[in-house]
Amino acid sequence: MAMITIYTDGAATGNPGPGGYGVLLMYKQHKKEISQGFRRTTNNRMELLAVIIGLEALKNLGEEVTIFSDSKYVVDSVEKRWVFGWEKSGFKGKKNPDLWRRFLLIYRKHTVKFVWVKGHAENPFNNRVDELATQAAAGHDLLIDEAYECETKAGIFNLEG
Repeated sequence: MAMITIYTDGAATGNPGPGGYGVLLMYKQHKKEISQGFRRTTNNRMELLAVIIGLEALKNLGEEVTIFSDSKYVVDSVEKRWVFGWEKSGFKGKKNPDLWRRFLLIYRKHTVKFVWVKGHAENPFNNRVDELATQAAAGHDLLIDEAYECETKAGIFNLEG
């Protein structure tokens, strides 16, 4: 099994507002950056989507992965096992159930460990994904976060999200 390192970050201006994610995948000397922006979303959705995109980018199943994130929302939800309780209750009353379900599908295909890192500190990899996420959120041709926009229009999600 290969040891893969993934740094992730999400950003939103306005929360909700334009948002984006940044991902940096590293394996030995190889690096790959991925980013995308959305016209209306939340910071937490982008933090979680960054993790999902990073895991979905892996070519092989069963990889050993360490994910570095400055999102307590994501790291604590997994490492403290809250998300597994939410899953058992059908995510009743929880935000971002569409993304958590998508996360659990890909998470279970690998051996994943999360490490929380302080944001906006002296970590060059975390700073890079922050830059990618911020640039994506400020970009043109932003995608529609359809699940979020449809659900907020239906009044299901709290806009604090």
